[in-house]
Amino acid sequence: MIQFPNAKINLGLQLVEKRPDGFHNLLSCFYPVGWTDALEILPTEGEASFTLSGLPVPGAPTANLCWKAYQLLRRDFALPAIQMHLHKVIPMGAGLGGGSADAAFTLKILNQLFALQLTEEALEDYARQLGSDCAFFIRNQPVLAVEKGDVFETVPLDLVGWHLVLVYPNLVISTAEAYAGVSPRFPENDLKTMLAQEVATWRDRVVNDFEHSLFPKYPVLGQVKAQLYEMGAVYASMSGSGSTMYGLFKAAPPQPLPFPAEYSVWQGIL
Repeated sequence: MIQFPNAKINLGLQLVEKRPDGFHNLLSCFYPVGWTDALEILPTEGEASFTLSGLPVPGAPTANLCWKAYQLLRRDFALPAIQMHLHKVIPMGAGLGGGSADAAFTLKILNQLFALQLTEEALEDYARQLGSDCAFFIRNQPVLAVEKGDVFETVPLDLVGWHLVLVYPNLVISTAEAYAGVSPRFPENDLKTMLAQEVATWRDRVVNDFEHSLFPKYPVLGQVKAQLYEMGAVYASMSGSGSTMYGLFKAAPPQPLPFPAEYSVWQGIL
């Protein structure tokens, strides 16, 4: 069985407070987008295996979230050996949730392939054990994420038909580095209320708190955001803790896109 784990973007990201467990409570809208990896899982008579292609993935295969997802379900179910292959396309350290998507899709594929009959709620519980935003990719629908980013509220947001440009400037920003530079604060504006308004009103109001600390350190991020607005984006922002920048356009942006060849760029229609 083969499926295509997709990325997500953050529409606004507000860090509210640091938790006693060391994590942060946050407010953010997670929105699924069409940049995808490819994940194939097949039962096998031989030994279980996990292979990779595409973008290089650091670390041992046994440390990969896909393999960890398989091992997690094996604790509770008598799963047979599998051959699992991940073709990596979504950049890592990019704020797009690609690794989390791969883990969540592993759970979903195993549930279907071996008829485990796990509900979406049960799959989300397993996903939360793998990472804070993994659970989002179980239902894969726009949500307002709260607490650690693993508790979800419905959000009446529909961007169908909008054109999206994602720009990853080949800059890896670790989550630890991003969080080290921010000071949590209770937001002045209610994100859910702002997202219910026209996209044209979001500029300078629907904000990603990481931009304040990361833009001075990495000027290229602000430059890409400015370029997106110059191209006609109605709204542009950083996704997650970076370094991917994105722009929302009412119509297809002018071609070719004005970004260096070494950048990873995806464009499509939501």
